[in-house]
Amino acid sequence: MSDEYWFCLKHHAVEGRDGCRNADRLGPYGSHAEAARALDKVAERNEAWENDPDWNDDVTED
Repeated sequence: MSDEYWFCLKHHAVEGRDGCRNADRLGPYGSHAEAARALDKVAERNEAWENDPDWNDDVTED
């Protein structure tokens, strides 16, 4: 059995190597549990980026 897992964005399910095409999934992840948490990780990263003052798009230079 492979040690790689993906999260399928079409089916909202964890898949092994022979799942849907890569364009429709996130990964690979090292465990089933990591892959199952993929959307949570995306949300956490997006929130961190949105609150990062070094990447604030609202700042304009004169």
